[in-house]
Amino acid sequence: MKIAIYGRTYSPDFNRYITQLLECLQERKEEVCIFKPLYEYVVQQTHLEYNEFLLFNEERGIPEDIDFLFSIGGDGTFLESISYLQRYDIPVIGINSGRLGFLANISKEELLEALQAIFAGNYKIESRTLLEIHSDINPFGRHTIGLNDVTIQKQGTSLLTIDAFINNEFLNTYWTDGLIISTPTGSTAYSLAVGGPIVVPGSHNLVLSPIASHNLTVRPVVVPDDVEIRLEVKSRSGNFLVSVDNRSEAFNSQHNTFLIRKSVCELKMAQLPFNNYFSTLRNKLMWGVDKRN
Repeated sequence: MKIAIYGRTYSPDFNRYITQLLECLQERKEEVCIFKPLYEYVVQQTHLEYNEFLLFNEERGIPEDIDFLFSIGGDGTFLESISYLQRYDIPVIGINSGRLGFLANISKEELLEALQAIFAGNYKIESRTLLEIHSDINPFGRHTIGLNDVTIQKQGTSLLTIDAFINNEFLNTYWTDGLIISTPTGSTAYSLAVGGPIVVPGSHNLVLSPIASHNLTVRPVVVPDDVEIRLEVKSRSGNFLVSVDNRSEAFNSQHNTFLIRKSVCELKMAQLPFNNYFSTLRNKLMWGVDKRN
């Protein structure tokens, strides 16, 4: 098996877990390709070297024949790792080295159990919807695909006026601080924080969630994921931000149009038998803490 490992830094208490992971892979003689900044950080922290491992970085991506990608960190790190998988059908699994994690949902204590399940083939592959954004001005380069959401929000004090169209049919004019277009995966991220619904992955929906709407009757809307969403953004100040997952770019224009649709690509996520979507939802949102349960 050929495994890629992505990450950047981690807290000191994760040292023994990253060592367990790398030594396990080394003992099994698995082929390992590790993100160069992460490898250098591991060597600095543990004073251990793994000279037989291959390295990759932004310029030299991962090989096409990788079987799995392990993301070491939190949800932000997981989202960063997606840019290395856009062209490949490689499943990813998130190892949480920090705090709250919906995407990086394997705890450090579960790491060895996760490895055993993967080596035994005891897992399922789940497909997750990806979004892509297009505009006349594309500041994102090749990174136009997101797993969680596309967000347009004000920069400064002036609110935005956003005309939203679904398949060229007018939906609404949002007088608002911003608008979030989220996938089911992203429904538990920023969209949830502004009152959007939780949508189970595989539901084939997208959610439009306004941020601090200036019309109290405007609420989140769930639409099929096969539509094209056109957003015409007007800003009195001319300044606003557009985010694709954890990447943000500033726009300086009083009127811009963005097209958002489901990507033809999908993200493959490994689902382990001891850690599924609903157990993650219960644990992260602390459902069931009530004494009556």
